[in-house]
Amino acid sequence: MVEFTLPANSKPREGKRWPAPAGATKIRNFKIYRYDPESGENPRIDTYAVDLATCGPMVLDGLIKIKNEIDSTLTFRRSCREGVCGSCAFNIDGVNTLACIKAIEDIKGDIKIYPLPHLPVVKDLVPDLSVPYAQYRLIMPWLQADTAPPAGERLQSPKERERLDGLWECILCFCCQTSCPSYWWNGDRYLGPAVLLQAYRWIADSRDEATGERLDQLNDPFRVFRCHTIMNCTATCPKHLNPGKAVAEIKSLLAKRMM
Repeated sequence: MVEFTLPANSKPREGKRWPAPAGATKIRNFKIYRYDPESGENPRIDTYAVDLATCGPMVLDGLIKIKNEIDSTLTFRRSCREGVCGSCAFNIDGVNTLACIKAIEDIKGDIKIYPLPHLPVVKDLVPDLSVPYAQYRLIMPWLQADTAPPAGERLQSPKERERLDGLWECILCFCCQTSCPSYWWNGDRYLGPAVLLQAYRWIADSRDEATGERLDQLNDPFRVFRCHTIMNCTATCPKHLNPGKAVAEIKSLLAKRMM
């Protein structure tokens, strides 16, 4: 998998260093990307010396400790702390993942934290997700059926339900989306692995009756076929899903329609 690195001529400048508190016994440095567009200043990397003896085991615990005890200006998203909401997706130690399920002890040396790559930065570790969310709305991520609903639920057989495994678990953290070089190059037109996995989730659902319309909407030189099967998406998914396989399934269905 290609790790995210900045070009040599665009690396953020060295920022402020925050020393460890007196009496600290287990110190690790957190090197965190800082950027405030309203300040007019260039991005920088601030270094925080954190005492892990008084900190939880996950990277998110370290960020919360820094926010609460060292530097209240640090800005990041977080919510569930259980790998469910996808809010705390960052580039950590060169790989896109969730801070709440990334153990500090799994990282050697300094803990380097950047926002998800190749998205505009709102502030510090908060990326602007306006485009991915607009692309998500485009695929109409809800059940569509023209037949009258039954008296009870729309039922599925166990085999039909199994087709959704590996799809419904996606939490839209966009770790895969922002690790994809094809999305870096064509993010305005290529829908990206996260959105396409969500699209296939509804195509694969036996209760949905809009498969033809969904495929027609995806049948575009850029929306699906800009995928070059690099597979960064699958390698980086913190939920261990396979977006690359979902994209391949859509390609196969589109190819069959063209025959």
